[in-house]
Amino acid sequence: MTERVLAFDFGASGGRAIIGSFDGKKITLNEVHRFSNDPVQVGGTVYWDVLRLFYEIKQGIVKAKLAGGFDSIGIDTWGVDFGLIDKEGCLIENPIHYRDKRTVGMIGEAEKIIPRERLYELTGIQFMELNTLFQLISLKKNRPHVLERADKLLFMPDLFAYMLTGKKCAEYSIASTSQLIDIKTRTWSAEILDAYGIPESLFAPLVEPGTVLGELSPEVCEECGVDPVPVISVCGHDTQSAITSVPCPDGDFAFLSSGTWSLFGTEIEKPIVNEGSLKINITNEGGYGGTTGLLKNIIGLWLIQESRRQWKRQGVEYSYADLEKLALAERSFKCFIDPDAPEFVPHGDIPGRVREFCKKTGQYVPETVGEIMRCIYESLAMKYRLTFEKLRECTGRDYPIIHVIGGGTKDTLLCSMTASSCGRTVKAGPIEATVMGNIAVQLMSDNTISSISEARRIVADSSELATYEPKDAEAWAQAYADFLKIV
Repeated sequence: MTERVLAFDFGASGGRAIIGSFDGKKITLNEVHRFSNDPVQVGGTVYWDVLRLFYEIKQGIVKAKLAGGFDSIGIDTWGVDFGLIDKEGCLIENPIHYRDKRTVGMIGEAEKIIPRERLYELTGIQFMELNTLFQLISLKKNRPHVLERADKLLFMPDLFAYMLTGKKCAEYSIASTSQLIDIKTRTWSAEILDAYGIPESLFAPLVEPGTVLGELSPEVCEECGVDPVPVISVCGHDTQSAITSVPCPDGDFAFLSSGTWSLFGTEIEKPIVNEGSLKINITNEGGYGGTTGLLKNIIGLWLIQESRRQWKRQGVEYSYADLEKLALAERSFKCFIDPDAPEFVPHGDIPGRVREFCKKTGQYVPETVGEIMRCIYESLAMKYRLTFEKLRECTGRDYPIIHVIGGGTKDTLLCSMTASSCGRTVKAGPIEATVMGNIAVQLMSDNTISSISEARRIVADSSELATYEPKDAEAWAQAYADFLKIV
């Protein structure tokens, strides 16, 4: 008998509702609803339009019912961001976008109270200004009245689940992105909360991925015309959902989850928290079954996406295929950027910032669209190599294959460059890694699938995988030496 589950997958620019049907051997996907996710800037603050997003969730439920129905629901989203609920259960304000400028300088503020080394020892989380901890420090410093009104903080997938069920929880994988979890006890860190004056009562109870949170509320069922079905707390952080679906049943793999962000890492049984991991600023994120995703956050396809938007604002519209062709037409290794330089994080004129970075680092300054795109592509591939070397150093393991998963698998140029830059075979797929992981956890929750290794075997059998082999090793090695001079 085929089981059907409904996965909602939210990214930084859009969301989908997808029915996953499992016949005992393979998972097939049926996208029933797709919608944009458009940040809204008001008064200098960038918000997520969460009420419209919840409207789209209900539209997805209706369309999924009309497409044959479903047995459960799971939701995954980006990390760190949250909504605040008051004592009456109402949302205080729209969640604020992680690219908002309110966290600028907040790492420095945090380190005045707890040194960086101790914060990392407690949490094992990569330092990024967008982390929840630094958002809360900003709130407490600049808008304390908002925090005083809050009864509960709910991360984005937990907030949507609350809107569907009325139940409040903090799923572990999404909570672990916050830099508020004690990595040893797997609970909210009393030391961090006490030090920054954040009440522990603000946080919902932690639950493991695969927990049945509750059923759709009567109000949602009536509005959408559906019967109550369970809402399952899958790996709420989209990165961990993607890792769950890496098509490598033995669990010994390096992965590159390629999308707006690039997440490069591996899965380990226990966190690695030491001077070496702090030095390379690598993160230990909670995963399915008590595992840890050891990974590095890298700015990814955002550089290409935002460049494309900038050219569109200037009146010229390129497809992604156009940009790839223009990049391929240019000579290789003219110049590089550090993709993770802070100037590339905000919305705006990425092409102009690429030129400025190259100018200030004494390199050739790219002028044409193709030159800028070639610089971005090659710089990303070089950053992947640098991260891969640090990952191997940190774990003491070698990885003959890099699994590229997610939407970036469609970018054949970047996949090919990644193989050449890292000197490793790249296996690309599944494209819908996050959705596959979401569905797999729902199916494991009721024992339809018995284990994570079985889930990964099923994902491999259900997906089309592409293979890329390294090329031009000597040329890439010489160019890598040049890249290291500017990072």
